[in-house]
Amino acid sequence: MAATLRTPARLALAASLALALSGCGINSIPTAEENVKAKWGDVENQYQRRADLIPNLVNTVKGFATQEREVLEAVTKARASASQVTVDPTKLSDPAQMAAFEQAQGQLGSALGRLLVTVEKYPELKSNENFLQLQSQLEGTENRIAVARRDYNQSVQTYNTEIRTFPSIIAAKVIYGAQPIAPFKATTANAETAPTVNF
Repeated sequence: MAATLRTPARLALAASLALALSGCGINSIPTAEENVKAKWGDVENQYQRRADLIPNLVNTVKGFATQEREVLEAVTKARASASQVTVDPTKLSDPAQMAAFEQAQGQLGSALGRLLVTVEKYPELKSNENFLQLQSQLEGTENRIAVARRDYNQSVQTYNTEIRTFPSIIAAKVIYGAQPIAPFKATTANAETAPTVNF
């Protein structure tokens, strides 16, 4: 009789332990971490799209802006540099790697901005259909990058909140050794100030 009483008690104990563990982040922490990695993949995808468009843009501008070689070389160099700096999804909690990636992408964005300002000197280029299509795709890509970075930061916020709140903090520290993941930050000192455009 005592043995049969112990079995339901053991089952109840096992069920209550399973319920307690499910509420302390055993499943939610890996889910949140995988979501962050997926969003990071989206960010990298959009930056790759931009890098793929740049050679076409540079070649289109090159025919018109032959004396603007310095700007074109800066864009090509910045693209090469940005393509070499990557962040392993397992190292997203390393702020130094994130800062290096952001800096490389910021330099590329700045070089592209100078290239587009250079285009203002060549009105016949602005009416070129190929250039207009490339410019439109590049603008669309910049918007996609902004959305991907926003989505990444939201998933980082969810993950970082998950690993720092009770009861998930128990699993985060004891089981996973989870570390906060670094979000994207503004890459320029005056990012909060909109640039002035004069015509």
